[in-house]
Amino acid sequence: MTRTARLRLLVVTALLLVVPLAVVPGAGNPAVAGTPVIDDGPWVPFTARWDGPWQAYTGATGTEKTLLGKIALRPRVFWFTSGTQKRNATDVVRMRIADFQRGNPKAYAQLALFGLYPTGEKNRTDPIPLTQQQTYRRWIDQIAVGIGSSKVIMVLEPDLAVAWGGWRPDVRFALTAYAARKLSALPNTTIYLDGSDADWLKPEKAVTMLLKAGIRYVDGIALGSTHYSSTAGNIRYGADLVKRLGALGVPGKTVVVDTADNARPFTPQEFYQRYPNGWIGNANLCRTKTETKCVTLGIPPTTDVTNARWRLSESDRALAARYVDAYLWFGRPWLYNQAAPFRLNRALAVASTTPY
Repeated sequence: MTRTARLRLLVVTALLLVVPLAVVPGAGNPAVAGTPVIDDGPWVPFTARWDGPWQAYTGATGTEKTLLGKIALRPRVFWFTSGTQKRNATDVVRMRIADFQRGNPKAYAQLALFGLYPTGEKNRTDPIPLTQQQTYRRWIDQIAVGIGSSKVIMVLEPDLAVAWGGWRPDVRFALTAYAARKLSALPNTTIYLDGSDADWLKPEKAVTMLLKAGIRYVDGIALGSTHYSSTAGNIRYGADLVKRLGALGVPGKTVVVDTADNARPFTPQEFYQRYPNGWIGNANLCRTKTETKCVTLGIPPTTDVTNARWRLSESDRALAARYVDAYLWFGRPWLYNQAAPFRLNRALAVASTTPY
């Protein structure tokens, strides 16, 4: 059975988390109601004591603890950024996997690698010297050693499409292809290469990027990492990309969609019409459960992609059943600018207004 096929398996563990963690009261909380697994290993929360959502949750009481549990007790993707290129990434990745597994080697760590912009995306037009390219490849080599045979779901280079507007895009795509090839050799790592978003690249350009960046080596495509468009829109977009890749001789790919922040979806155009002086990276939060075109938590992480609770149309459910492996949380609306630092007010707002 392939890694992608295993990703479609779902085991529901009723009323329990699969690691001995405190749980949020209330039967309606999906973190309590069930935890999806890949193969024979559970999905688990990220529990480093310094992690913003986890630290806030463990220190909270009452209603605030219940709200924070909607984030802290759900599986979230941890981002490795270019800052770890200055250290021995092997040791760092081992520590982060341990923060997921908590002594259970069957548990899956969920990781994103974001290392193409060591001086920030704002400097994407600056040349990448050969020494930095070598640093990136060495970083990937160290991460591969750190992961080893651990069970990992990986989003590779979220925001990859930014490279189109930077210095020599093909250089960044070639570096990503190196990572795709190197990491795909790991026995228990399932990799999804960033493919932008339904409201971002035209499908033709997204496919070109994916081919250049090594899609043939990995399991599938990750969509929606830093945008807020609808899950249904990304299901249709992802299905289109998969079909186009198949027609070009790269068949069998599947999709994961970020649902951390898109319960009330909107496009960049809609955002700037409403907030002409706003900044979409730190987009405005929903103030009520009925407000639209604002940021709040979306579908909880799951492989149950066709559940009636997600209110997808019949045609979108059919596409999801065929092409979508999971909804993951690799967006981070509880962080300032989706990057850092953790903002308690943002976390409480998105937890209190989510329809899920």
